[in-house]
Amino acid sequence: MVLDLSVLAIVFFLILADQAIKFLVVSYMKLGESIPVLAGIFHITYIENPGAAFGLFANQRVIFIVAAALVIAAACLMYRRLMSEKVIVRWGVALLLGGAAGNLIDRVRIGCVIDFLDFRIWPVFNIADIGICIGVALLMYALLFDKEKEKE
Repeated sequence: MVLDLSVLAIVFFLILADQAIKFLVVSYMKLGESIPVLAGIFHITYIENPGAAFGLFANQRVIFIVAAALVIAAACLMYRRLMSEKVIVRWGVALLLGGAAGNLIDRVRIGCVIDFLDFRIWPVFNIADIGICIGVALLMYALLFDKEKEKE
């Protein structure tokens, strides 16, 4: 089995970046406060989201904690198999895991997810959400379009 340090680095960097920026937002902003970076286009807005994407299924904390824990556990159990996959799959899983863990930390610690990236045309989100979305996109690409069997 080959240990892919890039996978561990992605997971840990994503968790660290997500939690560090959330710490700064909570430390220096009031809930609901919005700071324009590019007025009308991009703001840093501190909100607490008790739901999933777009605030769906609000206040279902236990379900979200269990779901994230299951995703993380499944990836850990399948670690050997994942390390034999192509880099796009390994990195997709790493981004998904890092994002899931970042938001899981919030849910366990404070009962909701801290969001702060506000592009005004989209619901407010965070770094962990970016990792989850890119990770899922990489996995979907690998599943749908990357038919080559050889490993990288």
